[in-house]
Amino acid sequence: MPRYKLTVEYDGRPFCGWQRQANGPSVQAVIERAVKAFSGEEVTIGGAGRTDTGVHATGQVCHIDLSRSWPVKTVIGALNFHCQPDPVVILDCAEMHEGFDARFSAIRRSYRYRIQNRVPPLTHERGLAWHVKPDLDAEAMHAAAQEFVGHHDFTTFRHSRCQARSPEKTLEHFSVRREGEFVIAECSSRSFLHNQVRSMVGTLRLVGEGKWRPGDITAALAARDRNACGPVAPADGLYLTRVDYRSAEADIALRADWQARKAAMEAADDAEA
Repeated sequence: MPRYKLTVEYDGRPFCGWQRQANGPSVQAVIERAVKAFSGEEVTIGGAGRTDTGVHATGQVCHIDLSRSWPVKTVIGALNFHCQPDPVVILDCAEMHEGFDARFSAIRRSYRYRIQNRVPPLTHERGLAWHVKPDLDAEAMHAAAQEFVGHHDFTTFRHSRCQARSPEKTLEHFSVRREGEFVIAECSSRSFLHNQVRSMVGTLRLVGEGKWRPGDITAALAARDRNACGPVAPADGLYLTRVDYRSAEADIALRADWQARKAAMEAADDAEA
């Protein structure tokens, strides 16, 4: 059964998030509907990340299994046709090796947050950027963002209902820069906690306004207390931009090692029974 890797772009405004839910439309459901219309098959797709209500993507990744092989151009064209009129587009498609998983094979996820920093209300960017009126010091925000880089307990910067087993994450990169009237924040990590990026960006706004200094970020991290977090940035400006993966050879070797260890543990359990 061939497995396909899909790179997906979407406008998150009409959706309750990536994951299929009973209380509203989701990106996952749109693609699954398109797969059925194209191939006649009912599938459950696996995504690299579960973006929240209103969050966008320019490089989300998911995988689907189909009962027969199709040319990748056919898959892209058919899915894009059947995803209409929803704002979901398949940018790329590749047939993958056995065992590839959009979520578990990923080694890095990258997000961008867009702040439109001006006094007039938003028009074209409404719902696609965070409107912040006070003039922000992007250089100060960048300097403060470096306090997040590295391995930390991010309890302060995750949603109170986050289901991750551990609050510890390793942030590989965090930059903030100004592009005209926009302030752009970008960060990368193997994985993120629920609301982590929005919590960090919302807190960095305080630095940009001169209300916090970099040392306040350090203190908030050390507090390990959600109440020490600044205001959480809205979903409007957040984009999942890229998901990176290990090589096929490394992925296959890792899967073989995992299967061998699983078999050994099962054999040990049988021996004790």
